[in-house]
Amino acid sequence: MQFNIPCSVYRGGTSRGLFFHRDDLPIDDQKTREIFLSGIDAYNPSQVDGLGSGTSHTSKIVVISPSTRPNIDIEYTFYQIGIGNDVVDDKGTCGNLMAAVGAFAIDENLVQYSSSTKHVNVSVYNTNVDIKVDINVPVTNKGAEVKGNYLMPGLKRPGSRYIVKILDPGGGKLGTTFPLESVYTLNVEDEEYKISALDVVNPFVHVSSQSIGLSGTEMISDIKDDRYLLDKLDAIRNQTTMALGLAKTIDEAKYKSPAIPKITMVAEPKDYMTTSGEMVRKEDVDIIAKMISMGNVHRTFAASGLYNLAAATLLPGTIPNQLSGTKWTGNERIIRIGHPEGVAKVRVSLTSNGDDVAYVGMDRTARKIIKGKLYIPE
Repeated sequence: MQFNIPCSVYRGGTSRGLFFHRDDLPIDDQKTREIFLSGIDAYNPSQVDGLGSGTSHTSKIVVISPSTRPNIDIEYTFYQIGIGNDVVDDKGTCGNLMAAVGAFAIDENLVQYSSSTKHVNVSVYNTNVDIKVDINVPVTNKGAEVKGNYLMPGLKRPGSRYIVKILDPGGGKLGTTFPLESVYTLNVEDEEYKISALDVVNPFVHVSSQSIGLSGTEMISDIKDDRYLLDKLDAIRNQTTMALGLAKTIDEAKYKSPAIPKITMVAEPKDYMTTSGEMVRKEDVDIIAKMISMGNVHRTFAASGLYNLAAATLLPGTIPNQLSGTKWTGNERIIRIGHPEGVAKVRVSLTSNGDDVAYVGMDRTARKIIKGKLYIPE
């Protein structure tokens, strides 16, 4: 026997997820958890029995409801679902799917607008990390606009431009942008590693590629199956998780907080080749980076990671800042991050004293893929 529940599938940026109205979900938390696990199919690494596809950026859930908060249209909670294990992690958020949250709000009539309107500013509250997000959504008289000429890195077809702006993004999870020093020394398996850990949108830990024996220009195919490297990065991530107070033991870090913090490998600007064979010149980037999520090298780069890394690149003293040499001049900066599939441009502004983040922003595309009933085994 199976039961069903209304569900939509949206792509936002380079992520995809299942979207639910909160009122459509059961009151019982355990039954809701099973809907999430079965809907994505966390149980099989291939996720063949659900709507995931075996990657961290397609194993995601978003639950949305109208908001009673002042000056906020809607609020949502994000869940990262396991791949081959029954993990439902709500400790972080997803920057890519923020654009899709705006699209869903329009498509589901959670925000009203006139038929002559071309853009709607949707004010959103994310419950995971307690941040406010303004999403400028292009619209038609039938819903969120899909067609457009904005081509974002990681996709092959252009779409309509969604402008995402996250206000006061620091400290949503851990209470401060710098939960550790701007450069912190970890002892991992009798070796010392210097890291920069920031809580901006999501907690992330940044380590220089050189410190782990890489140049930073390696192709994903060269490192995705390097078990020694991935285990080393996982050990650094786990130790950082404990240092941040997100876990008390290594096992807790591995199994109770696998989604945050995520870890990035960063390097100074260099020429490098994208996965599609295009050359990126060092003068076209401020920093180059690769990201590990749920134990795997990310095909592109999570938007929350782009936001976090862009802020770290501009904030003085961090490892990304030292590698890039970027300086704050008092005005909004566009930070150009070279990742495996191209260059992402992130808007960053610091506070007046230059020691914290005022806002981060980025342009995305989004679209509804399917809407219907999701069937879950009893």
